Amino acid sequence: MLSLHTNNAALSAQNSISRTQSSLSTSMTRLSTGYRINSAMDDAAGLQIASRLKAQTSGMTVAMRNTQNSTSMLQTAEGALDEVSNMLVRMKDLATQAADASSTADDKDAMQSEYDALGTELGNVLKNTTFGGTKLLVGGTIASSMTFQIGASSSETMAVNLGTDVSQVVSDVTAVTTKYATTAVGTELTASANATIGTLETALASVNKVRSGLGAAANRLEHVYNNLSNISTNSKAAAGLIMDVDFATESANMTSSQMLLQAGTAMLKQSNSMSSMVMSLLQ
Repeated sequence: MLSLHTNNAALSAQNSISRTQSSLSTSMTRLSTGYRINSAMDDAAGLQIASRLKAQTSGMTVAMRNTQNSTSMLQTAEGALDEVSNMLVRMKDLATQAADASSTADDKDAMQSEYDALGTELGNVLKNTTFGGTKLLVGGTIASSMTFQIGASSSETMAVNLGTDVSQVVSDVTAVTTKYATTAVGTELTASANATIGTLETALASVNKVRSGLGAAANRLEHVYNNLSNISTNSKAAAGLIMDVDFATESANMTSSQMLLQAGTAMLKQSNSMSSMVMSLLQ
């Protein structure tokens, strides 16, 4: 039907052009940003899933840093206790030498002097070893219950409690040398060298127990880090499959939309010439 009031062909062409322009705009946005989903309108369900994955991977990244920082802290404490162990071994050597009948009183006094110096340093290491400005051993982080945040959720924690073992180390070291708590000259070698050997062995066992606990916790954190790395990698890949645009497919879609837009524009021009056919009937 020829009509001056309604041009159905033009309306159809305009509708087609509008849809094509929308598709072309979407394709160009995706190609310019690199994302398939740029707003919830693009894929509401996909955006929700991808956002959840992004939050998880972001939390895991922080948790991975937590495990590295915590491992460094534990290694710092273990290194300090390694020095404590070395000093206790030297003190035991001195006690063993002083307990022998061949050691004179002057020898024992000289050995006691070195023993006292080591005892003073024992106290310094145990009381003043810090990590990030915070004490670690006596009265510090390692001496209390520790909770490590090893995941993105509130339930993903790791508890380590070496408080009792650290307290035992303090007790045993106090029994080994008076220099831990006072400035008085000790008599461990000059008065009871043989008995001191036994107390030193006990102190060494206590220190090694704490070192073992620190090593076990550090190993566990290393496994946690590796697991988090694996989960994070795969979660990022999953989010990428949802969010990232396929450039080959989207480029083809854009080309198709451009061709359809050109064709629609041409047809709209042709449909607008139909009114001239009506006028020709009136001539």
